[in-house]
Amino acid sequence: MVNSVSDNHVTLGMPAAIYRAAQHLPRFMGSALAMLCALIAVFPAHSQDLGGGQALPEESDSPLKYAIYSSAWGESSNAGLRLVAQNRSDNPILLDSILFSDELTPARESRLEVNLTVPPQAWAEIELPYQDLLFGNVCITRTMAENWKLVEVSNYTLNPSVRGLIIEDTDSFRIYQCVRNVFVRWLDPDTGDTTEYAEWVMYHFERRPIL
Repeated sequence: MVNSVSDNHVTLGMPAAIYRAAQHLPRFMGSALAMLCALIAVFPAHSQDLGGGQALPEESDSPLKYAIYSSAWGESSNAGLRLVAQNRSDNPILLDSILFSDELTPARESRLEVNLTVPPQAWAEIELPYQDLLFGNVCITRTMAENWKLVEVSNYTLNPSVRGLIIEDTDSFRIYQCVRNVFVRWLDPDTGDTTEYAEWVMYHFERRPIL
């Protein structure tokens, strides 16, 4: 769960579909949705364990938070990827790349070249060519096959205590999350200092019940 309660950070923790809907609502309705999502993140949810049972690692303390979106996931589309990043530090950050590796065949990997400069205490985004980020993870493969819709890949989550759980917050909204490790490389464009580290990312899926 995001520690700050500023509007941007509440939005960061929202399910993507609710966030997108809030952008087109009158101001007071959008604020109400933001408050609802904050309550969902804090209030215990009814959950059903689907297996695995491993505890999710602590959320990374990296100052760089990011989310990746694509309308091509699970659809017949030529859409690319869109990456949105937030820099929580007081120095600019150039996000160089994110490396995704096959968990069953480590020699197989896909490096997402980003090359995006994010100003201090600010947001930035970039459009990228489509690249397969769905390979090499049993949870992701199984969930995509079960007709869930992947809405975002990010290094934050609605609730860090949740891994491989269905959360039924209302009768019309369900969330499923898979986790995998990635290797991130970014640098300070002013000094040239490079930072490299491994962290987890969450694959956030949504599904609405058949009416």
